[in-house]
Amino acid sequence: MQLSFTAQQIAHVLEGTVEGDPNVAVSNFSKIEEGKRGTLTFLANPKYTHYIYDTEASIVLVNSDFVAEKPVNATLVRVQNAYASLAVLLDMVEKAKPQKVGIEAMSYIADTATLGEKTYVGAFAYIGGYSSIGNNTKIYPQVYIGEGCKIGENVILYPGVKIYAGCEIGNNCIIHAGAVIGSDGFGFAPEDGVYKKIPQMGIVIIEDDVEIGANTTIDRAVMDATIIRKGVKLDNLIQVAHNVEIGSNTVMAAQVGISGSTKIGESCVIGGQVGFGGHITIGNKASIGAQSGIISNIKEGAQIIGAPAIPVKDFFRSSVVFPKLPDMYRQMAQLEKEIKELKDKLNK
Repeated sequence: MQLSFTAQQIAHVLEGTVEGDPNVAVSNFSKIEEGKRGTLTFLANPKYTHYIYDTEASIVLVNSDFVAEKPVNATLVRVQNAYASLAVLLDMVEKAKPQKVGIEAMSYIADTATLGEKTYVGAFAYIGGYSSIGNNTKIYPQVYIGEGCKIGENVILYPGVKIYAGCEIGNNCIIHAGAVIGSDGFGFAPEDGVYKKIPQMGIVIIEDDVEIGANTTIDRAVMDATIIRKGVKLDNLIQVAHNVEIGSNTVMAAQVGISGSTKIGESCVIGGQVGFGGHITIGNKASIGAQSGIISNIKEGAQIIGAPAIPVKDFFRSSVVFPKLPDMYRQMAQLEKEIKELKDKLNK
């Protein structure tokens, strides 16, 4: 944590209540099962409840409705949502760290590019002509920003991010190392036995408060734009094809692949390694389990899993039957044999 806070100060920031010593101080964070004196931890998942009685952490954030079954040595700070409150503290500590500002040697900034106030440009970064960079934005070493890009305020582009010409990124976005924004979509037209490239003339638009994981790629549109709406969170190693649109506040785990022109709604939750076919629509608040294959439109609020995906309850019922299929097949074959023998006898 680097800074020192008392339980009372933490409770004040989080609008919580203290149960125990209000003056106990912490200067770092720890996991509840590995808690150490002078650290703060949290309890949000009931599976970890048994650790709270033995943890050596000095302060534990707990939900306001937590009921202890035996004495707890640590001071408790009761809050509405322990996990969300931890995020508030982590963000507060992160913002208290010294902020990088200035332009390092060996970076290139085109004469026609514009930089806002308190920006940081790391060594070997490249900013193309007519691109604009907002206030307080941090561009780490080896970032490439092509011509005519628009980067908002309070954006963080970690090392090795590549942003192709014309793409737009809103405010308060974080793009992790190795991500590629605006690469050509996978567009080829078959002609006389060969595939001819279709020029990808569009851009990528990323709205405010989006976070994009390491080595994720978002392709530019054939025309118009591939759009990532406000508040979307994308994990590492995700492929977003041309002309895709991802609705606001949708979250997506690693290794998802989205084919061209698919529209994903708002507030969807998508597990890892899900594959989406092209030109389909996913309704708002859909929940899709890991490794699902989506080949058709999905209704709003649907909960599905499998390849091809089916409703979650149907999938779990089916999964109970899967191990029994070999025995059922043998039984069916035996029944068919017996029925044939009976028919033969009746025919005689």
